[in-house]
Amino acid sequence: MIKLIVLDVDGCLSDGKLIYSSNGVESKNFNVKDGLAITTWLKIGNEVAIITGRNSTIVERRAKELGIKHLYQGIRDKDRVLKELVASLGLDFRDLGAIGDDLNDYNMLSLVGRSFTPKNGVNEIQKLVDTTLNFDGGDGAVREMIDILVDENEQREAFLSVWI
Repeated sequence: MIKLIVLDVDGCLSDGKLIYSSNGVESKNFNVKDGLAITTWLKIGNEVAIITGRNSTIVERRAKELGIKHLYQGIRDKDRVLKELVASLGLDFRDLGAIGDDLNDYNMLSLVGRSFTPKNGVNEIQKLVDTTLNFDGGDGAVREMIDILVDENEQREAFLSVWI
C-alpha cells in the first residue's frame, strides 16, 4: 500500500514552463484537479512530499495551500533527501509512489515502490517508470496518479466520502 507520494514540481505538478515578467516576477501554472486530489489524499490519512530542484516562493505557497508538510526545494540530490525522509517517517520504499519527468528524477524514481511520469516525461524516465500517465505535467497528471493509487490502495470509498 502506498502511504506517501513524492512530487516533482516543474513538469509534473506544473506544466514546466517558467514565466518571468519584465520586472523578474516568476509565475507557474497549477491544475486545480491535482490540488483537490492532493488534499483529499491527505484527508484520507496518506502523506505527500514535494522534492524539487528549484527554489520558488510560489511552490512554498502552493504547498501551504494544499497542506503539504514535507517540502524540499533547491535539491540537486533528490534520492538522498528521499532516503532521509523515509527514515524519519519510518517507512519502507515499497510504501512510496513518486512522479518525475526528467533525468534529475531518475535516481529518486528508481527507489520507490510505484513510479510514474507524465505523458510528456523524457524517454529515459518513461522507460524506467511503472506507469506513463495519459496527461501532461500540470494538466492533471498528478490527479491521474492519485486516482490510480487510491484504487490500488482500495481507498476509493474513503476518497469519495470526503466530498460526496
